[in-house]
Amino acid sequence: MLVSPEQVERRHKQPSSCPHALHLRLLLLGALMAALMVAIASFFRGSAHINTLKFDIDSSERSSKFVIEEKPAPPQFPFPSSFSSADAAPPPSITKTIGLGNYFSEHMFKVALLRSSLITRHPEEAHLFFLPFSINLLRNDPRVHSEASISEFVTQYTTKVRRDFTFWNSSAGSDHFYVYCHSVGREAASRLYDLQNNAIQVTCSSSYFQRYYVSHKDVGFPQVWPRPHEKALTPPDARHKLVYFSGRIQNSRIRQELIALWGNDSYMDVFSGSPPFPYEEGFRRSKYCLHVKGYEVNTARVSDAIHYGCIPVIISNYYELPFANVLNWSKFAVIINQGEIALTKKKLLSITTRKYLNMFRNLCQVRKHFCWHKTPRGFDSFHMTAYQLWLRRNINRLSH
Repeated sequence: MLVSPEQVERRHKQPSSCPHALHLRLLLLGALMAALMVAIASFFRGSAHINTLKFDIDSSERSSKFVIEEKPAPPQFPFPSSFSSADAAPPPSITKTIGLGNYFSEHMFKVALLRSSLITRHPEEAHLFFLPFSINLLRNDPRVHSEASISEFVTQYTTKVRRDFTFWNSSAGSDHFYVYCHSVGREAASRLYDLQNNAIQVTCSSSYFQRYYVSHKDVGFPQVWPRPHEKALTPPDARHKLVYFSGRIQNSRIRQELIALWGNDSYMDVFSGSPPFPYEEGFRRSKYCLHVKGYEVNTARVSDAIHYGCIPVIISNYYELPFANVLNWSKFAVIINQGEIALTKKKLLSITTRKYLNMFRNLCQVRKHFCWHKTPRGFDSFHMTAYQLWLRRNINRLSH
């Protein structure tokens, strides 16, 4: 249903009755741009970044033009607590059971978005529109909880947005986006054609062969656990273990093969389940940390490895790595085909000390891209994800 121009004009003139109907302008501050220009010179040789000059120009243009509107929960819509925001908190019954963990990135993107530097109440200026339902909150809400109920909730919400907001109708949803880190989000969106095929999904589970994921349309962003700040990284010469991995193997043939090969290798800390020491220590004392495909192509181990200064070894075919159009992953990570897992140790031992030290230096350089802050900081995960969205701002875009 298309809304008439007269209705649009009246809607724009009337202040929103919803306190969370914020129209968000994502702008980088002048100081950030100055820092970017200083930093660019050091990125050209041996850089972990791809085409840094283009990234700089794009980021500068994005900072002056990119605008996002957050779609509010429609009036009288049930379960408003399932629309996470910087100001609203879930009810106590949900707070007791909610666990961010693997879904921390989903939560922090929304918090950072609502705390980004400038807010506008003029949706006609927006390049993109944000659908703020939270899959994680829905999963932990006893009133919804089940996958079928979550899918029904998302369908009802999107249907109301299509009915009540003309901007969806003018683009069939192609300039709208939603964020999630749980596979339930993928299934929930599949029930509505426009949401699945037109809207941009921002997801941790980004695979070239994943159902409903379209690489040129959708955005893969990093799955990050809420880890305490690491004041000082363990230096390379103090990392005495070659490899570290610990995790469940029941849902992964590749992980089972890994344990069978090196579960008893004294030079490699490879464990089925939890290690006999604190989980974080494995990252601190190892040169390389394995990310091996489990149920999904992604896990938080990639971000954990980067956080603790351990070179990621990615054994997960078809994983569309976060920010791959900006970051040259081969400069700070090792990528091994799942079919060559038996060659992992040989490949890692063949890496020269000089190359390893270069990779460690590059890893230190990109760590800031895998951090979330409640109030966004330059080049953090929020700004890197916003840049990916900005690149997609004109895909199938129609005039309002």
